[in-house]
Amino acid sequence: MRPVVNALSSLWLSVVLLIFLALLTWLGTLEQVNTGLYEVQRRYFDSWFLVHQAGNVPIPLPGARLVMVVLFVNLMLGGILRLRRGWATAGVLVTHVGIVFLLFPGLIKAIYAQEGHVTLYEGDASNVYESYQRWEVAVTEDLGGGKVREFTAAEEAFSDASGATSVTFDPPGLPFTIQLGRYQKNSRVLPKGPMFDAPTPVIDGVFLQPQPTSTQAEQNIAGLYVTTVDKQGGAKHDGLLWGNEAQPWTVESGGKRYAIGLRRERYPMPFTIALKDFIKEDHPRIDMPKAFSSDVTVTENGSTRPVKISMNEPLRSKGLVVYQASWGPADAPPGTPLFSTLAVVSNPADQFPLYACIVIAIGLSMHFARKLLRHIRSEARAS
Repeated sequence: MRPVVNALSSLWLSVVLLIFLALLTWLGTLEQVNTGLYEVQRRYFDSWFLVHQAGNVPIPLPGARLVMVVLFVNLMLGGILRLRRGWATAGVLVTHVGIVFLLFPGLIKAIYAQEGHVTLYEGDASNVYESYQRWEVAVTEDLGGGKVREFTAAEEAFSDASGATSVTFDPPGLPFTIQLGRYQKNSRVLPKGPMFDAPTPVIDGVFLQPQPTSTQAEQNIAGLYVTTVDKQGGAKHDGLLWGNEAQPWTVESGGKRYAIGLRRERYPMPFTIALKDFIKEDHPRIDMPKAFSSDVTVTENGSTRPVKISMNEPLRSKGLVVYQASWGPADAPPGTPLFSTLAVVSNPADQFPLYACIVIAIGLSMHFARKLLRHIRSEARAS
């Protein structure tokens, strides 16, 4: 194993890995113009391998995830395990430990983090946030007394059901099964004209028309077709789900009415945010925002506290980080109610980069302080 260990711990490998990271960052930045940030992140940085198209020439490359894993092994072997122990290398050792620790947040975020947003008008409150890109099919059953029960299918369950193929969604507790098909990443609903043949099935006089996929994934509006089949009697009901529909599609089965909708994937928050006041400051004499912030109340565990969320002062609570992201409508005339969009990130390693940088700073301080002391002593001896 010695040749393998020597190769994995070599300084040359470190240089090659850093060159690959720089190359992937450069190529990914250029590719954002054509495919958008979300797709670039998935293809270049969340992958093990990829093929970059330089014109008509395919170039195989390692993905950033693979490069980071190998870099972690390289730092562990070459920068920590094989490093000579002693006071002379103590600062270098601490620095390498901090760099290794800095790699963990990226891995943890890639596996466990969830990102989304919540949009509120003044007076609104919410205890859920929704994804920017991911979709889900939600079936809502009214239990009476203001209570509902939901059954959800994540995007992975139907994203491959394009064309004439379909998938079955059959959660226990429903009196019918659901068939999902003809999924479109970006679509719009159009009425079928008298002289126009719809490329997809027509439901109640309308159909889904596929649209070119936007480079900004959050601007795509998904759509698909749905068929419910009663478990008792086998009655079928055909419907159409569109992500921008004002009201969900409803179906009756077993003496109850159910609402079925396609919406952005939602995640619960361990607290409730209520927007009390949205504040926007414009630059003098121009209609351009200088700063904007949200005065909210956070209710958790029966207690309520006021919090001000601005662009540089997020709310951190219960493992979530809430940032001031945007506002709108952008072209609203004076007096129009404005909404505030808060970005929400669930990242267990949110503070890890700060801790890693502190460790790195301590290690570098130790190393350069030792160098400085040696220089001072040598100058004193020379004089």
